[in-house]
Formats: sequence, structure tokens, C-alpha cells
Amino acid sequence: MARDSYMTFTEHLEELRWCLIKSLGAIVLAFALSYFFSDRIFAFVVAPLKRILQPGQSLIGTGVAEAFFIEIKVALVAGVFLAGPFIFYQIWRFLAPGLQEGEKRLVIPFVLCSSLFFIGGAYFCYLVVLPFAFLYFIDQYRSLGVSPEIRIGEYFTFFVRMVLAFGTAFELPVFTFFLVRLGIWNHRFLWRQFRYAILVIFILAAILTPGPDVISQILLAVPLTLLYVLSIGVAYVWRRRD
Repeated sequence: MARDSYMTFTEHLEELRWCLIKSLGAIVLAFALSYFFSDRIFAFVVAPLKRILQPGQSLIGTGVAEAFFIEIKVALVAGVFLAGPFIFYQIWRFLAPGLQEGEKRLVIPFVLCSSLFFIGGAYFCYLVVLPFAFLYFIDQYRSLGVSPEIRIGEYFTFFVRMVLAFGTAFELPVFTFFLVRLGIWNHRFLWRQFRYAILVIFILAAILTPGPDVISQILLAVPLTLLYVLSIGVAYVWRRRD
């Protein structure tokens, strides 16, 4: 029997510790590289909001060192995205002992798909969801006759939470593969829960989208529904046959 076909609990913890250490090291290196471009990255981050603000309106800073810490946070988040493929590789290494020998050779497709889905979800949020959200929130200021003055720290926190949430949600088909191969669920279970999943998806779309705009809710709900259907297909193709 190969060593990775059976591992004790202690060995699993040791493997997890090294995966975390290596992932953290990759993030630190990516952070150091991203810090030199933090001003350009921040310009990219605030672009969706600046396109909506009226002439003369802009983000503000209220702390002496706020701009410095924002640069640190921008570089850190950019480092997470830059180190994403290596982090997904470490996730694969940790979960691979639970797979069969033939499935362990799928490391490159897993890393590529995980990275593409994560970046795709984040970019979908950046390109589609955030402009609708900012347009709605700024209109609320205008309806009250108030000129918005948004702190850069609060904006960046909101931006990161939304982008990371969508990037993680778009990983559903990828991690369905592992859950199916580990026997946690199967395509039949996903299909039986389809109606409830659609209901939950549209409820989340109504909560996350800015206001009662049906179009923005559909723009969010449709990709999530397609991802769920894709997950059913993944669960069927990679179902356990033993």
C-alpha cells in the first residue's frame, strides 16, 4: 500500500500545517511584489465607484496613516489573488489522499479550473454587481439631498467582502468534485434539492442586489443557477461507481 493511500490523523495535521505554511509564504512573496503596484491596483479597485460619482465628488481619507494602511491591504488582497494557483495546489495536495490513483493526476486541471472560477467570480462581481450596487447607494444620497463623502477604508472593506464572496461562490463546481469523490453527496442529492436551491439563489440575489431592481437580481441569480446545474453535471460525471 502506498504511503499516501493511508494517513494517520497526526500525519493529516502535519500535512495541513505544511500546506498552510507554504500558502502563507506564497502570499507574503506575492504581497511584496504587489506592494510596488499598490497605487495602480487601488485605482483599478475604485474605478467602479468613481465612474458613478459626480464631478467634484471623490473618496476621502480621515486618518493620518489611513492611506498607508490601505496600500498594505490592497497589496495583501492582490497577493492572495496572485498566489491563488499555488494555494489551490496546496488544497489539492491536502485532499488528494482521499482520491483514487487516476484522479490524483488531475492536479493541473484542478488548479486551472479553481483559479479561473475564482477570478471569474471576482471579476463578475467587479464588472456587473458592484456598478449596480454603487449606483443604487449613491442614488440614496441624492434622494436625501446629501453629497456623498465615502472613506477609502470603508469602501475597500465593502469591495473586498463582495469580491471574495463571489469568487468563493463560483468555486462550487470545483469543490463539488471533491465532495462527490469523498462520498459526501452525489448528483441525485443535488437534483432533488434543485427547487430549494433555486429558491435560495433568488432570495440571496434579492438580498445582495441593490434595491428592487429585477434586472440586477436576474444578473446575479442566473450565473449562480448555471453554476448549480454545472455542479450537478460534475457530480454525475465523477460519481462513485464502487
